[in-house]
Amino acid sequence: MCGRFAMNKETNELIEEFVADGGDFRDWRPSYSLAPTNPILMVRERVDEDSGEVRRTIDEAVWDFHPAFMKDSKRPNFNARIETVTTNGLWKGAFASSRALIPMIGYYEWTGEPGRKQAHFLHPTRGDLLAAAGIYTARKVEDRWEVSAAIITRPARDASGEIHDRMPVFLEPDVWSDYLDPGKLDDAGRQRMVELLTAESEKVAATIDQYEVDRKVNNTRTVDPQDPTLIQPI
Repeated sequence: MCGRFAMNKETNELIEEFVADGGDFRDWRPSYSLAPTNPILMVRERVDEDSGEVRRTIDEAVWDFHPAFMKDSKRPNFNARIETVTTNGLWKGAFASSRALIPMIGYYEWTGEPGRKQAHFLHPTRGDLLAAAGIYTARKVEDRWEVSAAIITRPARDASGEIHDRMPVFLEPDVWSDYLDPGKLDDAGRQRMVELLTAESEKVAATIDQYEVDRKVNNTRTVDPQDPTLIQPI
């Protein structure tokens, strides 16, 4: 599971990191505490209608996957399991043709009993940025289009597995283009993509470490998302 993460990068840094052309991120504010239903940033590729060329952009999305065919839900849909991303009707269409990367500097998980849970920050040991595999969709909300996204998760391993049984599917730069390719995948292509994600994410999992952080991050209603001390070890 991934229910909270940190992303303190400015958009110009991400444009350089992901070799993107810009995008729509006018409301973005770097944050040390991003929770489901919050606006997040995603990297995606689409074919430009005028030029026919593929453009890679960084855009905002609501972290609550909500396709147009789905009725309103009381619970946000923010994680898609890799085991069912090709078969579950909620996810499989987006996985075939609307894949994205969700950048983050790390994510939070908790251990312990309710009321006494200890927060942990899981982060890369190589570099300072992680790219999680995600999917996105769009629907018309009143008079505007709303883009929403979910992060794909897998069974946790290595340091992440010591804290929780699930973790995001993280990808290294050499497979970003393969994952973002906007071409629609058929059944065989979707299965090959799952195999790629599984193998590549194991490489990244081995480079992730964790440490305990202050419990003030536990409560999304009281935490200050702009507080950089949220990710400081204790």
